[in-house]
Amino acid sequence: MNDSSARPPAPEPLPLTGERTVPGIAEENYWFRRHEVVYRALVERCRDRTVLEAGSGEGYGANMIADVATQVIGLDYDASAAAHVRTVYPRVTMLRGNLDRLPFVDSSVDVVVNFQVIEHLWDQGAFLSEVHRILRPGGMLLISTPNRITFSPGRDTPLNPFHTRELDAGELTELLVAARLEVDELTGVRHGPTLAALDSKHGGSFIDAQIERALAGEPWPVELAEDVAAITIEDFDITTDRIDDSLDLVAIARKSSSAVIG
Repeated sequence: MNDSSARPPAPEPLPLTGERTVPGIAEENYWFRRHEVVYRALVERCRDRTVLEAGSGEGYGANMIADVATQVIGLDYDASAAAHVRTVYPRVTMLRGNLDRLPFVDSSVDVVVNFQVIEHLWDQGAFLSEVHRILRPGGMLLISTPNRITFSPGRDTPLNPFHTRELDAGELTELLVAARLEVDELTGVRHGPTLAALDSKHGGSFIDAQIERALAGEPWPVELAEDVAAITIEDFDITTDRIDDSLDLVAIARKSSSAVIG
């Protein structure tokens, strides 16, 4: 009979800070699934590739990619996140560092993944230039970010205090092209029928209903909590139409196969 007292304690989950989403928290499930759907949609682009997740956060996404990739390297500046990934997701090679100075030699990575991160960066152009530098010719950048038009409507500054600059589709495309990356595909995440019905059910915006309860610092109404906990990735759509109305922007960009560093 095994002595369970000899087992090391399970690692503590990373705390919610508003800067990243984490799995396994019922009240966070909507945001987690909204992130997860992009990983699931694009993970096959990483098959049999050397992949860097730049801004890997809690690490659940890098671990999903490890199902198909030859090698997955996570990079994050936060020490607690890096330690968490090393403990919980051993298939991920975890590094600490700044995203505007990627610790890789030129043309050494097949795919860079950067989901819901670029809006946190002070120098977005420097990061994308670094992505171009480390990608092998023909390599891909998979990137997602909140759509400024719908995430912080009518504002010059982001609603989220952890965001430095949010982008619309044109601004994201402009940044990618300026970094000499060719945009292969631009899509948007939006609510599918179930979430559209929940928008109506909860006063016109399912998102606003959640934010209101979170800011109130009080227990959530049972019905809202149950609706949030029940969300799956199938409740989101990723489409090419009406990009400006989308919740999150998703782009696939590529370094030219004939690119020369310098």
